Amino acid sequence: MELKEKAFKSVSRKNHPGDTAVDIGGGVKIGGGSFTVIAGPCSVESEEQIIGIAESVKKSGAHALRGGAFKPRSSPYAFQGLRALGMEYLLEAKRATGLPIVTEIMNIAHLGLFADVDVIQVGARNMQNFELLKELGRTDKPILLKRGLANTVQELLMSAEYIMSEGNSRVILCERGIRTFENVTRNTLDLSCIPIIKEASHLPVIVDPSHATGIARFVAPMSYASVAAGADGLIIEVHNDPENALCDGDQSILPSEFGVITDKIKKMTELFNKKYDAAE
Repeated sequence: MELKEKAFKSVSRKNHPGDTAVDIGGGVKIGGGSFTVIAGPCSVESEEQIIGIAESVKKSGAHALRGGAFKPRSSPYAFQGLRALGMEYLLEAKRATGLPIVTEIMNIAHLGLFADVDVIQVGARNMQNFELLKELGRTDKPILLKRGLANTVQELLMSAEYIMSEGNSRVILCERGIRTFENVTRNTLDLSCIPIIKEASHLPVIVDPSHATGIARFVAPMSYASVAAGADGLIIEVHNDPENALCDGDQSILPSEFGVITDKIKKMTELFNKKYDAAE
């Protein structure tokens, strides 16, 4: 089935032939020939934890730090995040390491807390929260838009169009796996969507192998496969103590394992004409 490109004019490559590179601060760009790695824990648990992980992933070549302060969880009894305090700890980690920070917004009422955040993430559950997308389209912040767990490529691109139609062209797409009948992994990573999106759109595309597989030992092979499929970057969950993580420990890798992955990716990107510049 062909994509209906008339539904996403701003997103379409027909109207913007060249690849878009999104500047996320600190000299870091996503897209336009760069390969960018975002890493950090699923949830911010303490100031010491997030700064320690930030220092570790930067040393291994991460370009930006991820960490959840507001956490959408399937169970109302699961850890929901430190919220405003978590945002303060993220900003402390940014000051300590210089890494741009990426964190998820759940409610537009919280937007004021994101003033110093470099990239606002829209999670899979909010991919079709159109009122949220329109409000974020009126900001000047880079938006990391994750594909919904049961959404098509067409729907992902149309959600990006909601943001861009309001004036914000700084959109980064993220494939994080979709729900299928397979239940060995948390989701099914749809790497075929990368060349499809690249053909139809000029926006950069990164991959989240952590949420896609839900199993830490599969993060590495899916990261390498993402490079080969044409991704512009990765967002990987890294925790210093996965067994005791408050959120998604099963899919989180250790800082040492992250270092092995980035070492291999640096070599791979040369084969696929991508530029990997580690944070200084």
